[in-house]
Amino acid sequence: MGVMTAHAADYRWFAERYDVLNEAYCLTLVEGLSPEDLLDRIGAKPLHRVTGVAALLEAADEFEDGGFQDVLDDDDDDDRLFIAATEVGGWALAVEHYGHLGISVPVMEALSRGTRLVSHFRNINAVDHFYWQEDGRTRLHFEPLFAFGRDGSDADATAAMMEQAGFDLREDDDCDSALHTEAAFALAEHLTGVRLTPELLDGAAFLCGAAPEPRT
Repeated sequence: MGVMTAHAADYRWFAERYDVLNEAYCLTLVEGLSPEDLLDRIGAKPLHRVTGVAALLEAADEFEDGGFQDVLDDDDDDDRLFIAATEVGGWALAVEHYGHLGISVPVMEALSRGTRLVSHFRNINAVDHFYWQEDGRTRLHFEPLFAFGRDGSDADATAAMMEQAGFDLREDDDCDSALHTEAAFALAEHLTGVRLTPELLDGAAFLCGAAPEPRT
């Protein structure tokens, strides 16, 4: 982790440019894995490749409508979830629309085995989570909307970093959580060194896959 430069304000573009994805998303970064490695670790069946977020969302909609049966064969796709992964600066980036694989305990354990994982999620009801894991151990976990409540081995040590990313850690009515989702992006950048941009996401080649629903 280098010098902290990213701030929530740097990621205002995500909601503005990708309003549909911003409604409910899960973004997961895993160090040292290829997109193929990521899908393999969670038992996902590769579907096909697309370029850019718009094509990714179209593929996700097609999957939800029962598409890709020629690839899934006799699999029960009702028990599978859509996920797409690309490679960014030595990390695998997984993107889910209305998904939760990246914050599911069995998936995080599999993906972080022998490496590092940073994942953040929000659903349409504004329920959100942020995880930093290494080799199956949680170093930091919190809900971005309620960033004052944290757990993990580095929960206290990361407080200053979180404030620099744009989180307000006050536990009172004066707490400003207006950019809590954007702050999650900024914190992920600090922890991984990966800066996401619209140009990167629109040009990324994503490997789409169908992953089994995690069993807890």
